Amino acid sequence: MDKQALQPAHWARPKGYANGVAATGRQVFVAGMIGWDAQAVFQTDDLVAQVRQALNNVVEVLAEAQATPQHITRMTWYLTNKHEYLTRAREIGVVFRDVIGDFQIAMTAVQVVALMEDRAQVEIEVTAVV
Repeated sequence: MDKQALQPAHWARPKGYANGVAATGRQVFVAGMIGWDAQAVFQTDDLVAQVRQALNNVVEVLAEAQATPQHITRMTWYLTNKHEYLTRAREIGVVFRDVIGDFQIAMTAVQVVALMEDRAQVEIEVTAVV
């Protein structure tokens, strides 16, 4: 896979993501992953812990395509509480680096009224190129 972050020289550098990514290879699409375990059970209602579980779920699905986090080119995060996300951004960043480790990912985060699973606080959708 060939992957390149796209950053106009005169733009301010984004924190924790890339403004764009160009990649060539086989595309892998991961549905929105939430913070429950492999048996579809929530172990916690803590946002940061749900982020860790959702990211771990993404990694497990990617592995089915012989892909790793380094192949991720795009992520969309759906969150039910913008304020908590921003307040706990440092903790979330630590979890992100622990599980994903790569910031050359085009990312979008949006607040939503609710997710389909009542206890879910975050849902993460991914595109990867292998």
